[in-house]
Amino acid sequence: MPRLLGLKVQNYKSLVDVSLGQVGYGQGTPLPSLSCFIGPNGSGKSTLLDAFGFMADCLREGVEAACDEPQRGGFIKLRSQGRSDPIRFHLSYRETPQSRPITYSFAVDELSGVPVVVEESLRQRRKGQKHGQPYPFLRLERGEGRVWAGEATEDEEGATSLDVQLDDFGRLGITTLGNLKEHPRIVGLRSYIESWYLSYFLPDAARSLPQAGAQKHLNRTGENLGNVVQYLERTHPEKFQRVLDRISRKIPGIQTISHERSQDGRLLLRFNEKGYEDPFYQKSMSDGTLKMFMYLLLLEDPEPFPLIGIEEPENGLYHKLLEELARELLRHGEEVQDRTQLFITTHSPYFVDALRPEQVWLMEKDQEGRTQIRRTADIEVVKAMIDEGIPLGSLWYSNHFEERFTG
Repeated sequence: MPRLLGLKVQNYKSLVDVSLGQVGYGQGTPLPSLSCFIGPNGSGKSTLLDAFGFMADCLREGVEAACDEPQRGGFIKLRSQGRSDPIRFHLSYRETPQSRPITYSFAVDELSGVPVVVEESLRQRRKGQKHGQPYPFLRLERGEGRVWAGEATEDEEGATSLDVQLDDFGRLGITTLGNLKEHPRIVGLRSYIESWYLSYFLPDAARSLPQAGAQKHLNRTGENLGNVVQYLERTHPEKFQRVLDRISRKIPGIQTISHERSQDGRLLLRFNEKGYEDPFYQKSMSDGTLKMFMYLLLLEDPEPFPLIGIEEPENGLYHKLLEELARELLRHGEEVQDRTQLFITTHSPYFVDALRPEQVWLMEKDQEGRTQIRRTADIEVVKAMIDEGIPLGSLWYSNHFEERFTG
């Protein structure tokens, strides 16, 4: 499964120039299986997760539609204030643990009042090449350029190329070329980005009563929770049992969770608790129980997403339960490290206590309102205190991060 090594974002809201992980060939440390982003309100944490969503929406819907999503408000609100150059995204990834890294970049600008893709490229080093710049196998400017077929890159022996002229350069080139088997790496990239998943679980959405019908994956808000339970209970009973075992350990009293169909064809989730003869249904369950249940179901997805973003999982969770969730996410990241990467924002020191410095990034804004980001493992005093046994979240709570970051 593909794995993100690094990301660079320029001119996207407060992310004027932000880099994470291994952005260039051999430059920086590859991103871990779990990355957590902390910082005060308004520091750019939500914007960073939305950058992933924007890239995926550009692929699925086109650039203009992605800009005009209600939470974004159009290109003029997305481009960093005071900037006139394009919004740029540059990501580095591997298709498999053994494959050579690939870098993908694209730039979005406004022409005659319409947002369009003005640059797009895919690059990879040749087989056996250990030094120097990677060669392109896709290079477009305003929808025109060249693409190299198969596994070859520019100027490589046996390489064959085609001229490309897209009818609509409001769409990414990989959207069209990613449908053609002659371009397997582009097909792989398109599939990878389309599979990114951003979670915005809402307990009230999970309390809704959907129409009966099994569904493989949770949607972003969790309103199809009952449908996923129906699917997992029927087709993967061993995974569903693992979820039940874990939630019963974390929320004492819950014995079983199942579903039933109402007379009007809707799904009801039935929670049986110790000491109560009659079951409870999702409308009566607490926010914390529903959210914990949704997260555990997400981690047991039989066809896991390659990249999952979760914003502020602590909302509605008791702090002891939050520590348990952090351990579950950490376990998942380590056990399924070649399959799923997790990107999480949080305000909770309890969540951070379960993590290591190389998994946590501090985000703050400078005096000009631009987001600055730093990995806590790169702060010397933090490493020294961790070695003394002080939990990472406690260091954050006591302002050790901020003092060293801004000083």
